Amino acid sequence: MSFINCVNVSMASNLINYPLILVNLKSYSETMGTKAEELAEITQHISSDTGICIGLAPQFTDIQRLKRFEIPIFSQHIDGIFPGAHTGHILAEALKSSGSAGTILNHSERRMLLSDVESALNRAKEVGLISVVCVNTTSVGMAVAAFDPDIIAIEPPELIGTGIAVSKAKPEIISESVDAIKRINKNVTVLCGAGITCGDDVFSAIKLGSSGVLVASGIVKASNWEKILQEFADAALKAKKDEGTQ
Repeated sequence: MSFINCVNVSMASNLINYPLILVNLKSYSETMGTKAEELAEITQHISSDTGICIGLAPQFTDIQRLKRFEIPIFSQHIDGIFPGAHTGHILAEALKSSGSAGTILNHSERRMLLSDVESALNRAKEVGLISVVCVNTTSVGMAVAAFDPDIIAIEPPELIGTGIAVSKAKPEIISESVDAIKRINKNVTVLCGAGITCGDDVFSAIKLGSSGVLVASGIVKASNWEKILQEFADAALKAKKDEGTQ
């Protein structure tokens, strides 16, 4: 699969396809600098072979380093600011020019007020960045859906980093959240996060109604990146094919 199938620069909402595997590299030392490039190269290869879109959200300093790879690169945050005197803030235009396709917002480790989520979303739309807003409950997801983000990722914070997948521990959260969010805004795509560690977790999340997963330590901390990414992609592909036969 060529990059043009995974990236279309004409519209932010067409920069990716589904199911999506989005890997948040957080601030892990295992994926800094040249190690981020190593993971990106593996990701590009598996995405190309399977046709499953896999994106990375590296540390800010590595975004430009990774833009040469034929995979969508996401920021881990932006602020709802305009160019000007805003020392220490993250400007949407700067991320766009550095090669970002989109941005994560409101992660449980970088919580935002709803008013700040809305202003950051507006800035993302203005510069053409895909927005992925993390929420911890169905009700918060419904509130965020009214702001018209591209993607909402449902992540119960108590399961993040535990290795206990939300698709196993609280499967009803996924199906209920998808239904509730779609009632508010049918155009929003829903991802599943928290505790995703294996292909079965990915398959279950998609079968429960999500359009992919947001994952971090399940990939970054794995002993073999190629093996685990292949497992994730194969599971997503299987779920996609199963949907096509129903």
